[in-house]
Amino acid sequence: MKKILHISASARGEESVSYGLSLKAIAQLREQHPDARVVLRDLCAEPLPHVDSLYSNTLARYQGGAAHAVGRSSLAWSDLLIEELKAADALVIATPMHNFTVPSSLKAWLDHVVRIGVTFNSTSEGKIGTLPDRPVYIAISRGGPRDRQPDFLEPYLRAILPTIGLKDLRFVD
Repeated sequence: MKKILHISASARGEESVSYGLSLKAIAQLREQHPDARVVLRDLCAEPLPHVDSLYSNTLARYQGGAAHAVGRSSLAWSDLLIEELKAADALVIATPMHNFTVPSSLKAWLDHVVRIGVTFNSTSEGKIGTLPDRPVYIAISRGGPRDRQPDFLEPYLRAILPTIGLKDLRFVD
């Protein structure tokens, strides 16, 4: 293992419970792979733009791969984030549950990396992920007892990540 991509989605940053849990997962990975490099993508310290018209229009006319203008478009961000993900041997996501689901910062990241013709293909059998599987550790913090509130966060991540090929999901909370 050469690279660990660490996605942090908590507005509380390093003070958040999910961030602390994610550091424990990273420490365990580094015990097994001491030379692994950790790349942090802090989604609150450096917020991502939401998808824009160039991104949407490019996807709308997708025909097996469309060229786009690199520049201010969120499509350029999408390319960068997908390359970061492709280069990682493991993924560690630190996220709180907001209003029973993913925080908007993590949703924006997912919108960029779940891209037709790049990270998944739509077939007659359904969506098929194009990324090679690798371990994904998901550190979740919740503001109350797990069994006493609706949880759309974990089921959503269990649905969306396999869409791009990431099926080895390991939840920590």
